[in-house]
Amino acid sequence: MEITNQPTKKSRLTLYILIGMILGIAVGSYIHDYYQPATVKTFSDNIKLLTTIFLRLVQMIIAPIVFATLVVGIAKLGDLKTVGRVGGKAMLWFVSASLISLGLGLVLVNIFKPGVGVDISNTDMAGVNDLLEKSKGFSLSKFVEHVVPRSVIEAMATNEILQLVVFSVFFGIALTAVGKKGEPIIRALDAMAHIVLKMVSYVMYIAPLGVFGAMSAAIAKNGLGILLTFGKYVGSFYIGLVVLWILLLIVGYLFLRNRLPQLLRRIANPMSIAFSTASSEAVYPKLVEEMERFGCKDKIVSFVLPLGYSFNLDGSMMYMTFASMFIAQAYNITAITGDVGQQIIMLLVFLITSKGIAGVPRASLVVVLATGAMFGLPAEGVGLILAIDVFCDMGRTMTNVLGNALATAAVSKWEGQLEHP
Repeated sequence: MEITNQPTKKSRLTLYILIGMILGIAVGSYIHDYYQPATVKTFSDNIKLLTTIFLRLVQMIIAPIVFATLVVGIAKLGDLKTVGRVGGKAMLWFVSASLISLGLGLVLVNIFKPGVGVDISNTDMAGVNDLLEKSKGFSLSKFVEHVVPRSVIEAMATNEILQLVVFSVFFGIALTAVGKKGEPIIRALDAMAHIVLKMVSYVMYIAPLGVFGAMSAAIAKNGLGILLTFGKYVGSFYIGLVVLWILLLIVGYLFLRNRLPQLLRRIANPMSIAFSTASSEAVYPKLVEEMERFGCKDKIVSFVLPLGYSFNLDGSMMYMTFASMFIAQAYNITAITGDVGQQIIMLLVFLITSKGIAGVPRASLVVVLATGAMFGLPAEGVGLILAIDVFCDMGRTMTNVLGNALATAAVSKWEGQLEHP
């Protein structure tokens, strides 16, 4: 799929989100300090509708995004016998990096516990208690029911993302196997993916309002003290990113040796753009160019890099465990926070469900929203972290670019296809 570079629009959206957050803080603080509790509750319930609208619009596009992007990604692999060796090496890197990212996030979020102590006791307690009842356990039988679809229409209607992934994988493999007969379907789904991704860009225009609603409701009910928790949350996540960077660079050095600094210089510009725009898609064309200039063969770059954009989002993967565990800690969902086995199961589910949302802005929150409900994580929690997601999105997007550049260079070296420029 061709990805265009639109840093100006992305930068403008980031600015609007920051403005929405600042206004939300100001309005929420004013309501909290100068109005009675009954008025505060009414205001919070009503302003939170802005966040609810945004979340429901995101949920609306989950099914078509998963189906179209994942099927097209698999179909573009071409002759599986020809690309099997390279694809196998790439997937080995992707899965290993994803597990490390998810596992590191899970360990650090349990150490820092950024969600513990968040005062959300006044936020829709009836709904929270109902969700807590549903989160008492996630058995193997329930997992199988969520994985294996009995009807793809039912899966799409109920946003069962795991079932959609399973169907999409089978469909994509079959589509590749039928050869030329499947080409019209591939083109149609590719066009559909472009259309739905355009819809995503429209939905993201509402993000500033969603941020404003989430932040103002939270501050109105809890006061400015909640920002201290947000600071701990963002700070601990960036500490995690630093540790992840160190691990990625160590592994990258094992493959590239003294050429690693040269690679970092090549991708410095794409990474800076990714950080400022919070969009790894915005730098895709530039990253392809720089990887080829670095010495990677174009056939490796054209195969591994697009695949990596679907399967190798290291920063986003780590953020999923951070965000989900933050919500679980904030809502005191002991069935998750107190059960390491449940956390590992959730980690593995994220490993699967994250593979069908390539190219979606703020994809981590989409996955947390779609998958978290299986474990009793309330959507209101996603609305809470949406208020400061822009800060985390910058760091994880830049990490995604680094991870994909290292993966492409490593596979090129592994295949003996890395030349000196």
